[in-house]
Amino acid sequence: MNIAILSRGEKLYSTQSLVKAGEKRNHEMEVLDPSYFTIVTEDSKAIIYYHNEIVDDLHAIIPRIGASNTFYGASLVRQFEAAGIFSAVSANSIIHSRDKWMSFQILTKAGIPVPRTALGHPFYNEDLLKTFGDYPVIIKILEGTHGNGVILSESPKNALATIETLQTSNVKFVIQEYIAESKGADLRAIVVDGVVVASMKRQCKEGDFRSNLHRGGSSEVIQLTTAEEHIAIKSAKALQLGVCGVDILQSSRGPLVLEVNSTPGLEGIEKTTGKNISKSIIGYLERNKTR
Repeated sequence: MNIAILSRGEKLYSTQSLVKAGEKRNHEMEVLDPSYFTIVTEDSKAIIYYHNEIVDDLHAIIPRIGASNTFYGASLVRQFEAAGIFSAVSANSIIHSRDKWMSFQILTKAGIPVPRTALGHPFYNEDLLKTFGDYPVIIKILEGTHGNGVILSESPKNALATIETLQTSNVKFVIQEYIAESKGADLRAIVVDGVVVASMKRQCKEGDFRSNLHRGGSSEVIQLTTAEEHIAIKSAKALQLGVCGVDILQSSRGPLVLEVNSTPGLEGIEKTTGKNISKSIIGYLERNKTR
């Protein structure tokens, strides 16, 4: 197959891991920067240009679309889908997973447990904060990634000040309960084609509450419980994601889904677990190519 990885970071670990996995299975792999595409509809056809050349020889794509490029990146993926080219992650799934509130709504509709979360209100946030009772609370901007835009507010006064600052900048956000018993740790499960192919536990560094590895957190291999594996798979299905990372908190009332990532980083979890996740993703494309 001819497979393109849509990535602005050709030398990034995740991109290179996917390239190597594809080449080992005798596929033609290339990395294409999403910012150099032009997409056009003409004569009832979805036409895709890369620089000045029409792209018409691909069998599948693997989107590695950054959060800052969600709108155009998802539009590009949708154009490939319209042209009959299979994508490891669909355009709609990218959009749904990137918007934290939308993803929580979809997960809740599917009966998947999540932390108590409220959409920030244009006017009545002081009353909304009172419904949370205990503190601290977490305030998250809707499209933050890698722990960016996640704020721990220790008191109602601090939370309200944070909210007012976000509103001044017209930033949309959610308010979420803080799960103290997780002790700054979460579980990351990678789901490919409805199967958990790797999992690890991440622990925040001292003085932080975010467990992201690039922020200095640590990681270890972990075997998910049946309940944790079940909600990881169910979350991927609810958001219609063939490939994703599911972040889970271990709470006193059972596992809670914290976030579902449509473009999970592979370096931390491949190095922690020794699992070749990229190989699993290539296998998923092989089973689903459309032309």
